[in-house]
Amino acid sequence: MEKFVINGGIPLRGTIAASGAKNAAVAIVAATILCDEPCIIENCPQISDITFCMKILRSMGAEVKMIDKNKFMIDTRRIISPKVPYDMARVMRASSYFLGTLLGRFHEAHVALPGGCDLGDRPIDQHLKAFRALGAKDSLLNGEVHLNADSLIGNLIYFDRNSVGATINAMLASVKANGYTVIENAAKEPHVVDLANFLNAMGASIMGAGTDTIKIHGVSYLKGVEYSIIPDQIEIGTFMAAAAATRGDVTITNVIPKHLESITAALRKIGVAVEEYDEAVRVYTPNELVKTKIITMPHPGFPTDMQPQISALLTTVNGASVIKDEIFDNRFRYVSELRRMGADISVDQKSAIIQGGEKLKGAPVIAPDLRAGAALIIAGLAAEGVTEIQDIHYIERGYENIVEKLQALGADIKRIHFEEYNGSQIRHDA
Repeated sequence: MEKFVINGGIPLRGTIAASGAKNAAVAIVAATILCDEPCIIENCPQISDITFCMKILRSMGAEVKMIDKNKFMIDTRRIISPKVPYDMARVMRASSYFLGTLLGRFHEAHVALPGGCDLGDRPIDQHLKAFRALGAKDSLLNGEVHLNADSLIGNLIYFDRNSVGATINAMLASVKANGYTVIENAAKEPHVVDLANFLNAMGASIMGAGTDTIKIHGVSYLKGVEYSIIPDQIEIGTFMAAAAATRGDVTITNVIPKHLESITAALRKIGVAVEEYDEAVRVYTPNELVKTKIITMPHPGFPTDMQPQISALLTTVNGASVIKDEIFDNRFRYVSELRRMGADISVDQKSAIIQGGEKLKGAPVIAPDLRAGAALIIAGLAAEGVTEIQDIHYIERGYENIVEKLQALGADIKRIHFEEYNGSQIRHDA
């Protein structure tokens, strides 16, 4: 087993480069199943979710070659079975995208209900609504979703609620459907646009990605392309919050500043200085930070995936700040861990009140999910003393080389191997 050990209280300083976007990469890697030729994917992050995506492709017969650490050649032409192995699908939420790609290619798909972080009930009813609109029939047996269609026919798809996953799956299933598909109340996140750009580069006809109405003319053939994934806005936002929490001065390169507008606005509201350049941002704290109120919303609003990290930052800010998050049920599971470090946070249903300003103290904590784990890292960096974070496999689902990047900014953080016997730990420095 492994954990992160952080000796906090050191301001982060220096320059790092952002990695490719996790949420775009998992969709784009799955989308290669629709391609009729080999593809080359660049700027693909080295994270465990991508490792599992590649394992899924290989298990189904695809050829996957690593050209370098962030560049892959993927040839899915030898896939003959529209089924994802049960144990692999259960590992991550993004395995649901194989429903759309397999249905789009084979008119059939068999994928276990997805796993991933426990953020409450995240049903796939809107995904199934899209598949049904295109002509597919579905059933659930032994924990697996089964889809079948004689043919896929373009249609109007209207989502009852905004859903990134359902929007992506609707695009994947309809890109090769016969006729014309319109997706209304579509999600507008940057990774939705990136997937559309990837599909269009292969020869798809998708218009309106980034708006609430996406229009797709089905095509019969998608050619191979070389495509580079966008930078990860949530990774960048996490490092921006960490720089502010430690009162440091950090520049992040490989950035699309427009994708960060809501995060940048929230940080500036607190008093953080954010300087934007063509492909970089600089974050520092020239003045005392102030309390605020933040409400998460679908893009272009403040992202729910940044809510735990901004909460960790606000524990370092004097006064009572309020965070409201109505997107996921279990987004505040990290609060009990921050309390172990001395944070004064109360939760009322889907709102948290943070009484900030008291210095956090290092403590043993456990990451309950990906973004909560990132928040605990930020808290550990800002705290006095040593913080030990367990269950770091959640964090490594979405952050590439996070220890090495933080070390490059001067943080005292290590990955420690340890064994556990009857509740006691024996540690081995990595």
